[in-house]
Amino acid sequence: MVLRTKRLFLREMEPSDFADLAEILQDPKVVYAYEHTFSDADVWEWLERQRRRYREDGFGLWVAVLKQTGEMIGQAGLTLQPCEGEQVLEIGYLFKERHWHRGYAREAAQACKEYAFTQLHAQQVCSIIKADNEPSKRVAQSIGMKPVKTFTARYYHGDMLHILYRISYQEFQGN
Repeated sequence: MVLRTKRLFLREMEPSDFADLAEILQDPKVVYAYEHTFSDADVWEWLERQRRRYREDGFGLWVAVLKQTGEMIGQAGLTLQPCEGEQVLEIGYLFKERHWHRGYAREAAQACKEYAFTQLHAQQVCSIIKADNEPSKRVAQSIGMKPVKTFTARYYHGDMLHILYRISYQEFQGN
């Protein structure tokens, strides 16, 4: 286990998480921001990419498990992502649709932010959010992030307008 929150614990992904991960990544409503349909091969690649991140970076997207039931309800964590020629430490999350609007994304994102600053000693942490993703913007703002720039990012099938949200260590200390 990597992190605990009031209702969740976050742990590294294992091959046995494939079916739950596929449920997330193959739901068009959940992954609409990617504008991509994930095949089983894509899901395996995603899972293996996280496991490689754990080995190489010491972090990645982790499985979000509901403490009360033991169910995998999503994924959340930290990754290094490109943003206009530089690498940024990003908080990311995706939850099964039936678990939306319950505060899990905010709870997980808050824990990831704290982990970035207290365990990784990051100077800043970001979220890269598709410009029309209002729920994710609200999550970022609720954990103290502010929009700092708009840019175009390329994902699977084309260019998409995104907003970089960020909070610095100094701002974190002031909260």
